[in-house]
Amino acid sequence: MLNWLIGVLINTMLLMAIDGYFDDIHFSGIGAAFLASVILAVLNAVVRPVLILLTLPVTVLTLGLFLFVINAITLMMTAGLMGDAFQIGGFGTALLASIVLSFFHLLVQKAIIEPLRNRS
Repeated sequence: MLNWLIGVLINTMLLMAIDGYFDDIHFSGIGAAFLASVILAVLNAVVRPVLILLTLPVTVLTLGLFLFVINAITLMMTAGLMGDAFQIGGFGTALLASIVLSFFHLLVQKAIIEPLRNRS
């Protein structure tokens, strides 16, 4: 449970940072970013595996790059569920945001989280 909460908090910070860099992405506040992070975590746990299974041939043909499209779809679904509290300008913006979100989440995971876990 603690690992899940840490992941949600990291996603919240990354989503707020992405909001600052992309003009087409807007959160109504930090609470909306936290709620979006929770919804995104639930969608990643429930919907994403189904999408990966359904698009497995395309994912294999693109050597896994289609996973960014799946991440963009879940990000768009999150924005759709949240209404006016979270807005994305379009699918291209969601795709670029999902690439940036994945990169920085990996960076935080490798540079901060894993060294802290290995220390204890």
